[in-house]
Amino acid sequence: MKKTYLLIPLLFITLMSCSTMKEIKVNQSQIAIIPKPVSVVAHEGQFILDKNTSLEFNASDKELLNISEYFNLILMKSAGFQLPINGNGGNKIVLKLVSEKLGKEGYELNVTDDEVVIKGNDYPGIFYGVETLLQLLPPEIYSKTKVSGIRWTIPAATIKDAPKYQWRGMHLDVSRHFFKTDVVKRYIDYLAYHKLNVFHWHLTDDQGWRIEIKKYPKLTEIGGFRVDRSGINWNERELPKQGEKTPYGGFYTQDEIKDVIDYAAKRYITIVPEIEMPGHALAALAAYPELSCTGGPFMVAGGQYWPITHIFCAGNDDTFTLLENVLDEVIALFPGKYIHIGGDEAAKDEWQKCPKCQARIKAEGLKDEVELQSYFTKRIEKFIASKGKTLIGWDEIIEGGLPERAAVMSWRGMEGGAHAMKEGHDVVMSPYQFVYFDYLQGDKENEPEGPRAVLPLEKVYSFELMPEGIDKDLQKHLLGGQANLWTEFIPTEERIEYMLFPRIAALSESVWTESSQKDYNDFMKRMDIQRKRYDALKVDYAKTAWGYK
Repeated sequence: MKKTYLLIPLLFITLMSCSTMKEIKVNQSQIAIIPKPVSVVAHEGQFILDKNTSLEFNASDKELLNISEYFNLILMKSAGFQLPINGNGGNKIVLKLVSEKLGKEGYELNVTDDEVVIKGNDYPGIFYGVETLLQLLPPEIYSKTKVSGIRWTIPAATIKDAPKYQWRGMHLDVSRHFFKTDVVKRYIDYLAYHKLNVFHWHLTDDQGWRIEIKKYPKLTEIGGFRVDRSGINWNERELPKQGEKTPYGGFYTQDEIKDVIDYAAKRYITIVPEIEMPGHALAALAAYPELSCTGGPFMVAGGQYWPITHIFCAGNDDTFTLLENVLDEVIALFPGKYIHIGGDEAAKDEWQKCPKCQARIKAEGLKDEVELQSYFTKRIEKFIASKGKTLIGWDEIIEGGLPERAAVMSWRGMEGGAHAMKEGHDVVMSPYQFVYFDYLQGDKENEPEGPRAVLPLEKVYSFELMPEGIDKDLQKHLLGGQANLWTEFIPTEERIEYMLFPRIAALSESVWTESSQKDYNDFMKRMDIQRKRYDALKVDYAKTAWGYK
């Protein structure tokens, strides 16, 4: 969508009212929106939200009812009251689905003394208008408990906005450490607050299989649990020995998965499940060792496992039977378009020594083990496509030949994504140099235990998704971007929050706001207010972003 609106500075705004010019001093604490909107124009006056305010919309519209319930839920926690629907007498907040050209997921928000009107072409747009409305309220609106002494005012303004990219994502690894559904739901809320719309759920890896598969119960009974190595640095943990007890872990039942999917959908967030293959398969192979190249036995890794040598046997048709049956149940659960199959860091050592894999290479006329992985991916892609879904994988799936309909998530840099776009494939940019949130946020001496790499807030903010040298007609293949949160060094919800905040704010602006409107100094001014919202949420954010411990 072509942006034609002018972004107005937020501190001092001069505007034309009727035939007179009047200077309005605007309190920046009231208009500090993240991600930065396309256009903000402040007006005189303010809207006062209280118990007499009503929510006005077509009450028969279930989607608008859902959005109103979402707003009321937040309001009830912090203000201690909810707004009646289509009430009489007081001022009002109006939600409108309109045919005006506001853009996909776009909205227009108009605030006057008497009325707040949020318009959108679609329901996500109206939802994001509500998220902006929340940011116009005092920061205490985000409090999880009732606060007193707050006058719930909203500055008069007109805001027009729409996102730059359709894929605005955040990833969470629940294999290295298992997090219960209430933690996952709060994580989804954090995405919604920042207008992100994709939750990439990393459900399987060497350190744990986290999703119930009814046809293969051992995937969770065995693959979902491991030896407890807590208290030992992740990279220094010894591999488990046969016979050791495996008390550490957990998994999500399919009913729990459905509940989380429903929760995310009410916040207009699509969940992309990831089932790793052919590598990062140790948890699955511990449950079904006959699908390996060596026959096992195996145990689920309890820490660093490198090089990742154990892999699904590509020469065994039973491997594909299990994976297709697994994917059948996964696809039945997740309504979204994409199924992530990993495909990264698949060491080929065992394939090189495996008679079945070598026979497969010969029978299929493949050049080597790299092309064998391409064969593996293409076979899985064909199955996924037959179910009406699209395969997406890390950029290693490009090697040896990419399936025609597959999408690529580029993590090793921008090059893989650029290559895929030039070949006509859809791409999500997720380069570790800009968006790996497991990296430390500041100097190591001021940060908790974690990888040596450092990814400060400003670096995340500088993330530009479009690679150089892409013809204009191919730029449509860039779906958007996401950040990844790998949890080797993140065993608790508190640590999740610390690594996520405040970098998620920089991510949101990188995937939502036009590059021409981005300004780091302006962003940090708005972040002074965003920090107050985080304080109200009581999240443990990294204070190193502001230069102090």
